[in-house]
Amino acid sequence: MVDYVPHERKLVLKVVYYGPALSGKTTNLIHLHSQLKLQRKGDLMVLETRDDRTLFFDLLPIGLRAEQGMDLRLKLYTVPGQVQHDSTRKAVLSRADGVIFVADSQHNQQDNNANAFDNLAENLLKLGMTIEHLPLVVQFNKRDLAGAVEEAELRARWASTPWAPLCMASAVNGIGVVESFRLLLDRIYPRLDHEFRLDAKEGISAETFVTQLSLVGSDNA
Repeated sequence: MVDYVPHERKLVLKVVYYGPALSGKTTNLIHLHSQLKLQRKGDLMVLETRDDRTLFFDLLPIGLRAEQGMDLRLKLYTVPGQVQHDSTRKAVLSRADGVIFVADSQHNQQDNNANAFDNLAENLLKLGMTIEHLPLVVQFNKRDLAGAVEEAELRARWASTPWAPLCMASAVNGIGVVESFRLLLDRIYPRLDHEFRLDAKEGISAETFVTQLSLVGSDNA
C-alpha cells in the first residue's frame, strides 16, 4: 500500500522479492543495486544466516524527484525463504505495492516453487490482499543451469495465472534482473496514476516512471 505524505508531496512504494529458499532473491537485489546509477540508490544491506541467505530483509531505497515536485521513492525488500521464517515473510510483505516472485527453474525445485507461491497467496490474504489483484511478476531464475525446465513447459504450467507474467532470468549472470524489475514497475504504474494522477498532475508518465526508477549506466563506479 502506497505511503503518501501530502505536506511533503512524497510517495513511498514497497516492492518485495518473494520465493523459495535459495531461488536467487538476494542475487537479484545485489545485481540490481550494482547496475543502478549512483543517484538512484542507497546502501544495500544483506543479512546472512546458516540456514538461509537472508534472515530478515535487504533494503534498497531508490528515489526519483519529479520535475513538478513530487518526491517518489521506492524501497525493495527480500524475504527469507525457509519455512520457519514465515512470520518474518508476512511482516515484510505487509503493505507491499508489488511482488517479484523468484522461482527456481530446476526440475527438482518445482514443488518448492508451488509451495512458496501458495504461501505468498495465503499471506496476502492474511494481510487483506489478494494475489490476483496485486501487481506481480513471476521470474524463473537459474536459466543457465543444465537441469532447467524448458521455457515452453513452464509457460504451460503457469498458464492459469495470466495476471502474473513470466520473465526468464539468470540472476548470477545479470540476465533478466532489470527486465523483471521494469516489468513490475510497468504493472504498478496504472494504479498510482489512477489514484494520484501522476501523468496529468505531476508530469510523470508511465515511461518516465519505469525508466527513471530503473536507470542503469556506467556511472556506478
